[in-house]
Amino acid sequence: MKPVIIGIAGGTGSGKTTVARAIYDRVGRDRIEWISHDSYYRNFDGLTPEERHRINFDHPDALESELLIRHLDVLCKGSSVDVPVYDFTTHSRKTETQHVEPRKAVIVEGILVLAEAELRKRIDIKLFVDTPADIRFVRRLMRDIRSRGRSLESVVEQYVTTVRPMHEEFVEPSKRHADIIIPEGGENLVAIDAIIARVEHLVA
Repeated sequence: MKPVIIGIAGGTGSGKTTVARAIYDRVGRDRIEWISHDSYYRNFDGLTPEERHRINFDHPDALESELLIRHLDVLCKGSSVDVPVYDFTTHSRKTETQHVEPRKAVIVEGILVLAEAELRKRIDIKLFVDTPADIRFVRRLMRDIRSRGRSLESVVEQYVTTVRPMHEEFVEPSKRHADIIIPEGGENLVAIDAIIARVEHLVA
């Protein structure tokens, strides 16, 4: 049986991961898999650190979405895939991969999940997590400093030069493709409960 593909989009720091985690934990690992679009950032290990610093990581071209699409097609045919593992401190792919088995449902989560037309064709349930920009910025700031080894200055510079403009050009417009818009992200328990009930019905 073809798996149910659940796409979760939204701006950086909107709460996409919180929503994905809630669905993943409640539906159960025996029935659902979870793939991050971020894992498919292109491998920039051939560039110098200065050249990597200048890459616009919030533009669709920075992601190898065509590989993600192929992986979803393989999973839909009942075979497993090996998903890249990305190192955000060096902007390159690690040598190891994440082995993903076919399940009854697959979560695909990332800021540009609904911005790619070919990717949207594979998604059965399209979700957009909608959170105010100031909250998203603070969350990204804390995450990048704590988990990705970034400085305050570099996070602010990246947000002003690429994150915010790309959000307005690609992420925000993709909201029109969503089946369900979730205000306040992971704090919207009513919406999350309704989505989980729907997914559990489809994978029963």
